[in-house]
Amino acid sequence: MAKALFGHVGGPDPRMLNEMRRMQRRIDELEAELLRVRAENDALAAELNRDELLTVSLQEPALT
Repeated sequence: MAKALFGHVGGPDPRMLNEMRRMQRRIDELEAELLRVRAENDALAAELNRDELLTVSLQEPALT
């Protein structure tokens, strides 16, 4: 009865351990991709803001 409640004696299931390792690797990959995309987004936003600042035009004074 105790075996049924706590699992078999012999440690964790190797398939579950493999799946957990695979999932952890995938999480690591996704976190790295998120950091890369955020950095790329920040660079694009900074470039957009810089371009907006450079395109402000001044009006010429009217001649009267």
